[in-house]
Order: sequence, then C-alpha cells, then structure tokens
Amino acid sequence: MKDILKSDAKFRYMMLGRFQRDCEYYLNFGNRNSNVLWSLDEGKHIENMKALHNSFEENDKPEWLTWEQILEYEKLMLIVEPRSTAIE
Repeated sequence: MKDILKSDAKFRYMMLGRFQRDCEYYLNFGNRNSNVLWSLDEGKHIENMKALHNSFEENDKPEWLTWEQILEYEKLMLIVEPRSTAIE
C-alpha cells in the first residue's frame, strides 16, 4: 500500500475506485466474502480506502466518494452478525 500512496493522483483515483467497487460487490453479490476485496480483509480494506482518500489535498478529493460514504461502507462491512445462543 505504501507504493500506491506514493503513486500519481490518477493511479490513486483509479485504486480508490477499485476499492469502492470491491465494497459494492462484497455487500451485494460477493456474499460478504473477504476474498473479493483487494485487501482480503474488511478492516484492512477500509483502512486502505481511508488512507487513499486522505492522500488527496482537500480540493482534490474525489466528489464521487465522500468520507461519509467510506464510513458507511465501514459500518456495513464490519457488522458482526449475532450468533444464535439457542441450543438446537
């Protein structure tokens, strides 16, 4: 990830878009399987998205992906499903 953060803005925009598409697939058609994420881990994936988003100057941040949207992905992807405590 360090090398990506050192890349030019165009490449970082492309990677952020890739990460966003990974989130959408994970949440919709990917059956919440972390193997569909570039980072292979939900927490790390969100952490990487935040780092990419923060790598842009304030006036260069993407309009198509806000900080609030990243936080929403984080909330949706890091939900821990409650386990049944009933004995079957």
